[in-house]
Amino acid sequence: MPPADPGGGFVLRSTRVVTPAGVLPAQVVVRGGRIADLLAGAAPPPADLPLRELGTLVLSPGLVDAHVHINEPGRTEWEGFATATRAAAAGGVTTLVDMPLNSRPPTTSLEALAAKRAAAEGRVHVDVAIWGGITDEVVRDGAAARVEALAAAGVCGFKLFLADSGVPEYGSVDAAGLREALAAVAPTGLPVIVHAEAPAVLAGAPAPAGRSYAAWEASRPPQAEVAAIRLLAALAGETGARAHVLHLSAAESLPLLTQAWQAGVLLSAETCPHYLSLAAEDIPDGATLTKCAPPIRGRANRERLWEALKEGLISCVVSDHSPAPPRLKAVDTGDFGTAWGGISGLQTQLPVVWTEARQRGFGLADLARVQSAAPAALAGLPGKGAIAVGRDADLVAWDPDASFVLDAADLHYRHPQSPWTGRELFGVVDTVWLSGRELTDGGAPAGRLLRRGVA
Repeated sequence: MPPADPGGGFVLRSTRVVTPAGVLPAQVVVRGGRIADLLAGAAPPPADLPLRELGTLVLSPGLVDAHVHINEPGRTEWEGFATATRAAAAGGVTTLVDMPLNSRPPTTSLEALAAKRAAAEGRVHVDVAIWGGITDEVVRDGAAARVEALAAAGVCGFKLFLADSGVPEYGSVDAAGLREALAAVAPTGLPVIVHAEAPAVLAGAPAPAGRSYAAWEASRPPQAEVAAIRLLAALAGETGARAHVLHLSAAESLPLLTQAWQAGVLLSAETCPHYLSLAAEDIPDGATLTKCAPPIRGRANRERLWEALKEGLISCVVSDHSPAPPRLKAVDTGDFGTAWGGISGLQTQLPVVWTEARQRGFGLADLARVQSAAPAALAGLPGKGAIAVGRDADLVAWDPDASFVLDAADLHYRHPQSPWTGRELFGVVDTVWLSGRELTDGGAPAGRLLRRGVA
């Protein structure tokens, strides 16, 4: 077995190593926590290093989840660094980027960033980077100074909401605020990542009614995403900022991405496992574990998202892990009107996405592109996202042909609840390495706190 010390070295050999050049029989040589070499599968391994044979297990780059709400400090009873990162490790996620809400204080200042890092220090089982935030308060105070300070401190970019965030301390921005935020961030080259739903459209939609999922979906119509993304594309083009649409759910928005690209606007988009695996027609009334915003839409919409993923219009698949205690999810009443809108999906994203992807002609390299390489590029983490010489030895060995039925008892979240409980999923994680260190259930936290641009 490879040594636990990341300063040592070892070799992993598999008939299916997922590299930027494709899926190959290869040997991955690890020294000092990084990938030192890639050798052909039949080549003699280095004589000074122990060799571990993985056989036909797939060896992929560790997943990079660029959209995670850990909620600590301030709402640690919802989730915390210890539980979230342990769940990540169990699911093959070796790097995550924490959102600036729903922690208190939100990560909109240097002081709040310091508090976040202090809460995480010594408690993370995988590597963690952090997004900064821009709220209406930040805009009123003049966004440029805070943006410059947080960018210099190593945040990965800046998140803002065009609609109500759901928590009082994280106010949304209007069109003028969005323009100011984009203009402030543009000189840094960092992305502005946006919850894109237009509040005016939401205000004109019917309110969600009790246990009805259809009523919840109708309360967040696709037109809200379309209007918000149209505004974002126009202002990103005007300011030259790099913009990114978070958790895109409405397929009606996709032509706007094409138009933005054709116009040279720096606009990208992500979607999430729940939008790719679930469908509104199949969600029973009262199933509040599926409540999220934007909502999960119909089957035809889901297939259009898969097509956009294949075409590269959507670049990333990330969890948008947004947990809450059962009482806030209203699991007892099933009331969509009062339930917290967020899905717990950090630990399960590899098998959830693979289960659906394998049915649609996607391969192992496609998965690594959208769940590792593209999120790492978005967050500006150059050591992550690929099995390539010089990168961190963040690796996951897994069996794409094996299946399991998800049991809530196997989830490591603070509140082990999931909309996929009881489902058969394909893709069983065998072993995970972080910077060459094999992660084991119950092992000591081995993760680092990362800064954008630092390998």
